[in-house]
Amino acid sequence: MGVVIPLGENKNKLASVKPLVDLTRPGMERVNQLILSKAGSDVQMIPEVANHLISSGGKRLRPMLTLASAALYGYEGDGDVKLATSVEFMHTATLLHDDVVDESDMRRGKSTARMIWGNQASVLVGDFLLGQAFRMMVEVGSLEALDVLSTAASVIAEGEVLQLSVAKNMETTEDDYLQVIRAKTAALFAAAAEVGPIIAGTDKAGRNALKSYGMNLGLAFQLVDDVLDYGGKAADLGKNVGDDFREGKITLPVILAYRRGTQEERQFWRDAIEGGQSDDEQLEKALGLINKYGSLGDTIARAVHYGTIARDALAPLPEGPWKKALLEVIDFCIERVN
Repeated sequence: MGVVIPLGENKNKLASVKPLVDLTRPGMERVNQLILSKAGSDVQMIPEVANHLISSGGKRLRPMLTLASAALYGYEGDGDVKLATSVEFMHTATLLHDDVVDESDMRRGKSTARMIWGNQASVLVGDFLLGQAFRMMVEVGSLEALDVLSTAASVIAEGEVLQLSVAKNMETTEDDYLQVIRAKTAALFAAAAEVGPIIAGTDKAGRNALKSYGMNLGLAFQLVDDVLDYGGKAADLGKNVGDDFREGKITLPVILAYRRGTQEERQFWRDAIEGGQSDDEQLEKALGLINKYGSLGDTIARAVHYGTIARDALAPLPEGPWKKALLEVIDFCIERVN
């Protein structure tokens, strides 16, 4: 069920996250060890819940961005590892909280923590991971890095509340939606990329370049995720195709199809998203309307736009394998639809 949208002419048909993975492997081994250490607790349920999600096979792109952005400026020390681990804990906490808010049953091909241990445990373990993240930030001793990541935590929480306020509201505009994903997703990408140059002691221009890169990469990443929910495969998504639709989530493909539709088609979307009439038969109709109005292709075009901004942000930075790997990540994130 669904459709794959080609990107058209693309210079790099083999974009991969592998160059970044290879370059950050020594640092990520230390990050993974620290994750296991800091997720530990004498309270048995805490490591059980935390490790359920931590070990479930995510790419850990955000902590790799922290390691890479620090290495790009020649950082030597262990602060990058602690901040990268903090970033991953912030992300994991957000996922635990998201699954409760969204009442999700599946995450990365496994039952969500809330389905196994319940909503209360998921929220509280998420809070524990946030606490551990901030402890590691303090250990690094950089007030600027602490400020960036703590601000991101606040922005992410604001994004969660904003998403609630527009949930199942078909009058949500594209600008409203971009505001949500800028806060919920892109803010942590931006912070993860910015703290590297901070601890490396680079100038404001370097910080701003990596921050812009991370923000726009995060926007592109989320927009492609939105496309994959209607045009991907369950194996790639780590969830069922159409889950966003079934959960009544407002995403850009839906917004575009609704805005462009007839009065009767817009009523269908209101019934499906606002009224909860979102079974498999309705999903088929939704896919038909999304394809009719070119919503997936136009969402990809938006993702490509933000990817271009991310690429331009890195343009003035020193050439080398780190920069090359960060650039390839942009193509990788967008080409996931192929």
